[in-house]
Amino acid sequence: MENNGSDLFVIILLGFFLMLFMVSFIIIMVIYHRQRQIQNRQKVESMKAAYENTILNVEKEIGEDILGHVGRELHDNVGQLLSLAKLNLSSSKVEKVHEGKVLINEIIREVRALSKSLNLDWVDSITLEEFIKKELSKLESTGFCKVAFQKNGQALQLDKEKKLVLIRIIQESLNNAIKHAHPSLIEITVDSDTSKSEITIKDNGKGFDVSKNSEGSGMYNLKNRMTTIGGSLMIRSNIGKGTELKLVLPHSAN
Repeated sequence: MENNGSDLFVIILLGFFLMLFMVSFIIIMVIYHRQRQIQNRQKVESMKAAYENTILNVEKEIGEDILGHVGRELHDNVGQLLSLAKLNLSSSKVEKVHEGKVLINEIIREVRALSKSLNLDWVDSITLEEFIKKELSKLESTGFCKVAFQKNGQALQLDKEKKLVLIRIIQESLNNAIKHAHPSLIEITVDSDTSKSEITIKDNGKGFDVSKNSEGSGMYNLKNRMTTIGGSLMIRSNIGKGTELKLVLPHSAN
């Protein structure tokens, strides 16, 4: 009887410790799961904040570029047209007055176009391909270098925010080529298939040592911005052999 009592006590004690272990295990798992939820929520909030911050910075930078462009156009183009219109309208000759009126209409069109550019809503009305062609055309018109554009596959389908980021990255890439590479040719190719879209920006300029320059703040910012919208940026360059930037955006990120 004593042995039976001892065995029963041992069984009860083992059951108690097993139950205590199970309860402790469940509590630990609940706490761990809760911590993982909090960490995941914080990660999502951090990614959302980084995305919103990127969009705000891009909008600010594009706005500053546009204001600079508007200022130059008002001074160089519209100002000159106004001077010509004033001279013609002050003339006693009928044909000169008519030319002055024509110039006034042209000035009105120029000012309207500039006012529209101040509002970033123009991003919705233009495709990324159209923007690239426009930028390359402006660059070629300066006589700085030759340009080339090629489009393969379907048209890119992007929301406004991602399009803004890509527009800014393309602008900065072209500016870098102009300032540092001094190429005679800049080529941009857009490829799009069922899985991803790629934008390749290539020049035949001076090139540089990627291992020494790829971590510079400018390149880091470009890579970080592509990461923020779910894409990636790859760079290839050799001294004397030009530079190639490849922007890759999976369709799941569009």
